[in-house]
Amino acid sequence: MNSPVILRRFEEKDVEAISLLEAQCIPEAWSANLFRDFLKDENSIGLLAQLEDKIVGFCSVTNISGEGEVNNVAVLPAFQGRGIASALLKELLSLGEAMGVTDFTLEVRVGNAPAIHLYEKFGFVSEGIRPGFYRNPAEDAMIMWRRSQQLPLHFDKIF
Repeated sequence: MNSPVILRRFEEKDVEAISLLEAQCIPEAWSANLFRDFLKDENSIGLLAQLEDKIVGFCSVTNISGEGEVNNVAVLPAFQGRGIASALLKELLSLGEAMGVTDFTLEVRVGNAPAIHLYEKFGFVSEGIRPGFYRNPAEDAMIMWRRSQQLPLHFDKIF
């Protein structure tokens, strides 16, 4: 049975599941309390991907004066490679733009080639390195930006 993946905004009832999911994907995961605080911020949007009754991925963004900080993008390892992160990120960018975000930024581990490739597919480019940004294990972060003036006129047509 091939059930469709449902994308929706995450809510308080999802916090524990999202916190556990992120802990399986990211060594420096947010706590459930950080996700609860995030939900209270009217300038933030969190999306999740749900397959049947299971949350399999999520992502979030915070609008800071028209710049969107992509906070986290995570998909359970067993569900990676199915386009879930792409679907989440595409919807997140669209929702961010609808709330006035013109440029988006994020940090990614320099050794995370699949994530870097995903972000590049969406128009993000490297603009610098944050040395020693990550711990557990220690690694530099690549600072990536997706600036509206850098995008092709028909960005949606490249997908």
